[in-house]
Amino acid sequence: MVAHVATVAFLGLEARAVEVQVQIASGLPKFLVVGLPDKAVAESRERVHAALAAIGLTLPPKRITVNLSPADLPKEGSHYDLPIALGLLAAMGAIDAETLAGYVAVGELGLDGRVAPSPGVLLAAMHASARSLGLVCPAAQGSEAAWAGDVEIVAAPDLIALLNHFRGSAVLRPPQPGEAETPGGGPDLRQVKGQETAKRALEIAAAGGHNLLMTGPPGAGKSLLAACLPGILPELTPPEALEVSMIASVAEALNGGRLVRSRPFRAPHHSASMVALVGGGLRVRPGEVSLAHLGVLFLDELPEFQRAALDSLRQPLETGAVSVARANAHVTFPARVQLVAAMNPCRCGHLGDPALACSRAPRCAADYQARVSGPLLDRIDLHVDVMAVAAADLVLPPPAEGSAEVAARVAEARRLQTERYAAHGLRTNAEADGDLLDAVATPDEPGRRLMGQAAEAMRLSARGFHRVLRVARTVADLAGSAEVRRIHVAEALSYRRQAPRA
Repeated sequence: MVAHVATVAFLGLEARAVEVQVQIASGLPKFLVVGLPDKAVAESRERVHAALAAIGLTLPPKRITVNLSPADLPKEGSHYDLPIALGLLAAMGAIDAETLAGYVAVGELGLDGRVAPSPGVLLAAMHASARSLGLVCPAAQGSEAAWAGDVEIVAAPDLIALLNHFRGSAVLRPPQPGEAETPGGGPDLRQVKGQETAKRALEIAAAGGHNLLMTGPPGAGKSLLAACLPGILPELTPPEALEVSMIASVAEALNGGRLVRSRPFRAPHHSASMVALVGGGLRVRPGEVSLAHLGVLFLDELPEFQRAALDSLRQPLETGAVSVARANAHVTFPARVQLVAAMNPCRCGHLGDPALACSRAPRCAADYQARVSGPLLDRIDLHVDVMAVAAADLVLPPPAEGSAEVAARVAEARRLQTERYAAHGLRTNAEADGDLLDAVATPDEPGRRLMGQAAEAMRLSARGFHRVLRVARTVADLAGSAEVRRIHVAEALSYRRQAPRA
């Protein structure tokens, strides 16, 4: 007899159907797992054997073959433990095989028979729902799986409870969806003294989803400004929250089954590798740029990052996705992020201060800033200089306008963009391109003349030209203007980095 149990293999945010086929046949005692298993899957033999022994069941002294079909699809992770154990129980007659046919199973087994959490349960639940099947998963992740909607969830704490459930002697209660995550509090813009230009750039970046680079001396408030950004961004919509939560589920970062509602804010250290930033590894996992999907990726001390790691962000910033190519698989993760970066003007950080700048200025500034490639800088919409805060500003009382007031304007601008792009599947001005961008962001006649003159004088690339139009459209949205005017174009151009002269 061959028992069949459905499970999944994870390729990025895609759950592929896998069938676990278990055969117990006559022959010398042996336990084989075939079908391109990795080390974690191959070791499931020992975990399954010990877990069954812990509940008083002994494997028959026969040849046991477990095939993970399709055999040419790589299988990674410990979540195959539970479907293999269920397949063995069905082959031994301990569980009705026809009952198992209506479920997808995922979960790691402990040596004592407990069903331990494993990554990707939310994706598995979405997959099961699409196939009109139920899901068997760890009890600790039942509330996470319940977010998938209309799908039967069997969340079992251990194998004994699972056996009793399928036999009908002690039916497990269906789990309830976990509570939505409470947005965490961050710094308020009232804490920032002075820096009105930088605050305005931050507001524009939040309203349109634009990339932002702040350059200034140490202690000017660049990191504080970046930390204030989540406080002025709107909460995730329910579809967006599900997207972000699916990535967190794969990365084992979904705590207590709570759906993520606040926008991600990721701030990796400058020693992060290319794999850490864009994803990959032996077992392909999402990187920081994917974990920040629909949120903010903050790179402090930008020139201190590895050059190759920074340049690996160029394609994700343009397309909103990361494609990790390996010999045996191609995995794609979403990466629609808002890049916010901060850097000093030179290594000593005091380029504009004759009393503090080093003796190598301005050569040291050119060498330091050259660590960041021109193509990456061209993908950053807003470049703003953050000057040192004067002592007179530090002793002033907090400003009257804080994050709440700015957030209200950002929310209104985002509402306009949602209505504008509803039929196009876009969210913000930063995503508009091609004919659509021409239709929504072409300025009036004075604005067009200014764009033409600036493109020539500032030597704007085609990408830079269109990014200025996107920023101008956002400035107009913040002003409540249906048309992009010359004043909006002028402000957008003021934040654009000029190409260096030959």
